[in-house]
Amino acid sequence: NTIMEMAAEAGTVEDLELEDVLKAGYGGIKCVESGGPEPGVGCAGRGVITAINFLEEEGAYEDDLDFVFYDVLGDVVCGGFAMPIRENKAQEIYIVCSGEMMAL
Repeated sequence: NTIMEMAAEAGTVEDLELEDVLKAGYGGIKCVESGGPEPGVGCAGRGVITAINFLEEEGAYEDDLDFVFYDVLGDVVCGGFAMPIRENKAQEIYIVCSGEMMAL
């Protein structure tokens, strides 16, 4: 489940614990999915902002992490998608695109 789904079920993101949303995968890689509203309803960028703020408040970045990856849409209809860049949460930024229509 995503942070936004679990927050909706719990009532608020403050009712969640880091262990509820953070899953360890292959090689101990820690994964979190922010999620967002249903398509056409609400602001998907809000999910990005809420998730990153929650992870910071819960100490997700305090471990000895080598890398943190944000996979966000390149579509900046609202400022939420640009939040990791705008608030200096990234030391390096890589733009990945493809020739598929959905990437345009």
